[in-house]
Amino acid sequence: MKRYLSLTAIILCLVLTSTMAQITQPVKNEAFRKGEKLEFRVYYDALLTGKVTAGYATLEVKEEEKVMNSRPVYHVVGEGTSRKAFDWFFKVRDRFESFFDVESFNPYFFMRRTKEGGYTKDDDVKFNHKLAYASSRTGLKKIPPNIPKAKIGENFPIPFFLDDSVYVSVIQYCGKEVVKTDMGKFRCLKFKPMVATGNVFSNPYPMTLWVTDDLNRLPILGESAVVVGRVKMELTGYTNLANPMDAKIE
Repeated sequence: MKRYLSLTAIILCLVLTSTMAQITQPVKNEAFRKGEKLEFRVYYDALLTGKVTAGYATLEVKEEEKVMNSRPVYHVVGEGTSRKAFDWFFKVRDRFESFFDVESFNPYFFMRRTKEGGYTKDDDVKFNHKLAYASSRTGLKKIPPNIPKAKIGENFPIPFFLDDSVYVSVIQYCGKEVVKTDMGKFRCLKFKPMVATGNVFSNPYPMTLWVTDDLNRLPILGESAVVVGRVKMELTGYTNLANPMDAKIE
């Protein structure tokens, strides 16, 4: 069960922390708008069992008008929960929130509320871009100044702050593919995000993430191989997109 939820947390964190890139120039945002909400299900997929749903996740750009540091900000909330039937085995109630500048995408505040089985982790992170540091409940760390733009066919780094440390995840771009889900077929861009190795993952690139090849850049499917079968996180619904769903083939 822990592998299901690690995949949920990784995808949500990658989506949320990718907004934490410290870009000093104004950014033209065409991918999303306030009010957008994505819904996912997390399931185990194997030949003998078929698809067994373990939990659900959502990612939402709140419609509220928020201001931080005298600047208008986006407020993005990601949540992951286990199914009631799985709560007795491994109960999960995760919530991540990110507040970042509407114009520059600079992050100002990140909140984490993690409850996974017997593990609990709460944290609040504030970003000071003038002095280049991030402060959490328990630590103070220097943060890098910028992130380079991705070039097709190359790996690119994404620095992010978690558990009082600055990490760098490398994203591998693997080309374009057509992906079929319960919602239909989609033209997608294929990526492999690097994760920390340890109890869950021994391979630093165990996951594959498919994102729609259109202006919305929606995460359609994420999957990770396990001992038998695969753990997947699949988009099941979306509302209030900023653009037409041009990537959908049928």
